[in-house]
Amino acid sequence: MLKEYFNKMKGTTKSPPAVSLAEIGWSWVGAFLGIAAVASLNYKILENSDLVLIIGSFGASAVLIYGAIKSPFAQPRNLLGGHIFSAVIGVACYQLLGSHVWLAASVAVATAIAFMHATKTLHPPGGATALIAVIGSAKIHNLGYLYVLMPVGLGAVIMLLVALLVNNIPRSRRYPEFWF
Repeated sequence: MLKEYFNKMKGTTKSPPAVSLAEIGWSWVGAFLGIAAVASLNYKILENSDLVLIIGSFGASAVLIYGAIKSPFAQPRNLLGGHIFSAVIGVACYQLLGSHVWLAASVAVATAIAFMHATKTLHPPGGATALIAVIGSAKIHNLGYLYVLMPVGLGAVIMLLVALLVNNIPRSRRYPEFWF
């Protein structure tokens, strides 16, 4: 029984083939423009305010929506739903359990994953979005549920718009695969 358990860890398939230089280039362009759009608004317009527009989980979203555009995790429903649902859950967990950060963080991420599964919006960066709501700075905590709209909702929408524009320029790429 133990041998069977460890044999599962060997994997069942070979590594996927390498992508073309064109694919790498378009992924780079999309990621650059998507993060640049969100970051420039954050650092040029919002820097002297209590608002924020960029969070760490957007880096992971960029990998998916510009670099793995056919993945179910990269589709608009998953991008938007995964981030927004996870943000609501993260803020709620911080507000209810924030005096026990370890517990709030654990409940936030686990609940976000379960909720994304249940709503067919699984987006791995959503777990980080929930976690950031709990372990983020005072600036994040002071946003309360505004965190759901900004930075999370607005930032994800901006990145989605860039993905729609950039990913459909080359004939070899098409995004999205589905909306709902």
